[in-house]
Amino acid sequence: MLASFQKVLADRALTPLYQPIVDLQFGRIIGYEGLIRGPSDSPLHAPTRLFGLARQHGQTLELERICRRIHIEKFQALGLAGKLFLNMSPDALLMPARELQGCLAHMHEAGMCPGNIVIELTESEATSSYSLLRQAAQEFRGPGLQIAIDDLGEGFSSLRLWSELRPEYVKIDKYFVQGIDSDAVKRQFVRSIAEMAQQSKSEVIAEGIETEAELDAVQRLGIRYGQGYLLARPSSDPVAILPPATLRLLTPAPTGRRPLMNDAYKSVATARKILRSVPAVSDSTLTNDVYDIFKKQPELQVLAVLHDGLPIGLIHRLRMLDRLARPYHRELYGNKPCNQFIENLPLIVDHQTSLQDLGYLFTEANPHHLADGFIITEQGKFLGVGTGFDLIREITQIQIHAARYANPLTQLPGNVPINEHIEALLLNGEPFAVCYCDLDHFKAFNDLYSYRKGDEVIQITANLLREYIDPAVDFVGHIGGDDFIVIFRSLNWRERCHNVLDRFLAATAYLYKPVHLLKGGYFAANRQGAEVFHGLISISLGVVEVDVDMPYSGHQIAELAASVKTEAKKIPGNSLFVERRSLP
Repeated sequence: MLASFQKVLADRALTPLYQPIVDLQFGRIIGYEGLIRGPSDSPLHAPTRLFGLARQHGQTLELERICRRIHIEKFQALGLAGKLFLNMSPDALLMPARELQGCLAHMHEAGMCPGNIVIELTESEATSSYSLLRQAAQEFRGPGLQIAIDDLGEGFSSLRLWSELRPEYVKIDKYFVQGIDSDAVKRQFVRSIAEMAQQSKSEVIAEGIETEAELDAVQRLGIRYGQGYLLARPSSDPVAILPPATLRLLTPAPTGRRPLMNDAYKSVATARKILRSVPAVSDSTLTNDVYDIFKKQPELQVLAVLHDGLPIGLIHRLRMLDRLARPYHRELYGNKPCNQFIENLPLIVDHQTSLQDLGYLFTEANPHHLADGFIITEQGKFLGVGTGFDLIREITQIQIHAARYANPLTQLPGNVPINEHIEALLLNGEPFAVCYCDLDHFKAFNDLYSYRKGDEVIQITANLLREYIDPAVDFVGHIGGDDFIVIFRSLNWRERCHNVLDRFLAATAYLYKPVHLLKGGYFAANRQGAEVFHGLISISLGVVEVDVDMPYSGHQIAELAASVKTEAKKIPGNSLFVERRSLP
């Protein structure tokens, strides 16, 4: 077996396969994971046997090195677009002086850009060299490579790796995806990963999607990217575009999914807004005493039951009175503790839970809570109750307000909330910077490539702006067409703007024909019918910092932001112009 293995290495008798990684929102392929197989007529065909033998004889790094070279060469030979995800062990990552230089040399020989490579860190054993891994990851990022963590949740310390390395991508292990549609624990795990990823600015990829039910569950949880047999199988000659049958599976998620609204503009209404004060009794309180409370308060429909001061359930007026009205029930239960009248397990939420999150929780919980109500607490102590009727009323009002003023294409706040946000900051005396974003050469692209691709450019722009703001303090609005407003309160807004500029071309490149991308533009008729050269779409950002100590109005700020945008558009390509003058 060892002799066969050595021959495989010497002859490079390895077959590269590529499995597409799919944007579950738009159905496009964003990249491919490189997989390897040994000779088909050999016991070393399976990668587990191949790499197991390599580890046994201390030749893992040599095998990985050959695999990466083969993957890069074949990827370029096939003319595949997007990112190439290359597997690498922590031991290899810890040797950047050798492995990085070798990888860069392979890319240079094949004519591949380092920005299209994602190092997918595999984890086969526990590691304690986190500081060294963090330093090595930064060295790999230097030339433009990105980092991904493979099989999140499966290894020994993948969450620690995530925290230490802050990867651009995290891949959820297929164990948590398989059967997720029928397993509440797996759904909660993936939901938590998605929330952590939003905070750490990592993109999440769900591996092992094999059924339509799993795909639907993953989409409902807000996972943006996916990989698995349902979408596309590994192949030596993979597809560049998903077949129509697969694209039809990637329909917009049902209305039960939380909308992708700008986090900074989400309603801050919490469960406290629908709080109703009701009496609370101890679980040792006699049933007759509870009966007397209901009798003295005819309007009271429910009361809470506590054990050692903490809420454990609710007693409903009509149900309790109905049971006590039965023959001999009052005599049997009147002098016994009231806890036997608690029905079902209660839903208990903190008073700071947002109404959107509370509504989402109801879609996952038992629907009887909508009718029965739920308990609201503060630091675990009982405050009062909420009803499904009040919750639905408030959420409906929020949705009506959002729909009235949101852009229908991007779901970002429109002109009314943009103006409201600026006026609120001026009123509160909070310093901020207004960034006007506009696309260059957009009309020519829209005319040549169709309005559908034009809409896709606008959605990509909206997603980039969402990605690089701090949702806790910043605000993104969509004025209309290809014009956006970002209102920054984060201090590192310059860095965030440059991140958008750096990512824009790569994010939109797949929309162009290869010849247009190569030439940096295309010839098309202008409004006078003459053939002129139009460059690729670029993005112009004009920023004005607002001095809140001066008596500026929202109209003045809007006018200056528009003029600053005009200055930015005079700079060729993706550009940032910052107004340094005082407002008039």
